[in-house]
Amino acid sequence: MFLKKRKKDTHKGDYGHVFILAGSTGLTGAAALCGQACMRSGAGLVTLGIPRSLNVVMEIKLTEVMTCPLPETRQGTFSLKAKAEALKKINNSDIAVLGPGLSSNKETQQLIRELAVSVKRPMVLDADALNAISENADVLRKVKSPYVITPHPGEMARLLKKDTDYIKKNRLIVAKKFANYYNAVVVLKGSGTIVAEPGANQRVYVNKTGNPGMATAGSGDVLTGVIAGFMAQGLKPFDAARFAVYTHGLAGDLAKKEKGEEGLIAGDILEKIPEAIKKLTVHS
Repeated sequence: MFLKKRKKDTHKGDYGHVFILAGSTGLTGAAALCGQACMRSGAGLVTLGIPRSLNVVMEIKLTEVMTCPLPETRQGTFSLKAKAEALKKINNSDIAVLGPGLSSNKETQQLIRELAVSVKRPMVLDADALNAISENADVLRKVKSPYVITPHPGEMARLLKKDTDYIKKNRLIVAKKFANYYNAVVVLKGSGTIVAEPGANQRVYVNKTGNPGMATAGSGDVLTGVIAGFMAQGLKPFDAARFAVYTHGLAGDLAKKEKGEEGLIAGDILEKIPEAIKKLTVHS
């Protein structure tokens, strides 16, 4: 079952609050795309945690997404001093997203590793959060809440200390084994994105939507936002992930019809998310 028709007597709190920890100097676009994708996929409220010096920029760039300025390093990335406030904000929300555009700053990476094992809400871990965790992937075995990871083959290779070619040649088995070993829902991106859940009765989904034009900067940030948006509305992590992957690919296909493949950008995918959802939603 996908998203249900909304009742007349309803309010934004009924559709979940997502807190996103994202962005750094030079990488604000990833944070913006993720936040907007959450909203476009139906989340009732979205708050973007952003390094303090970037807050004014994000308040201008974003209209519907709220912002939360947090302590930063001299390089304009999150500092360890952000931990207490970020954790409080996350645990007062319904869903957490860690990763888009966080940078490879060592202090920021340490912050992410500490937050990942402290969060008490379902999470989506993406991009630089996965790069931070790849230093010691066993951190994931300490995660207490349900979570989804969204690696591309290069990020999965770093997590497993394998080369990228190995991941590409063994995508299905890699996704299934990783899901079970780390108790994660795995979204292994690529042509025919694979979604695998953990457990004895493991379900696996191989996506059929999407096109080569979606191999563009920011596309993954949009997907992460859609996954979180669906989770915020009550879908279980595996269902949220597989529906999000399909919706994201369909949005890309709709955008391709208008823009072609070569000129397709992540913003085009973002703008087609509502149309894709409209085509898929079951009203009951």
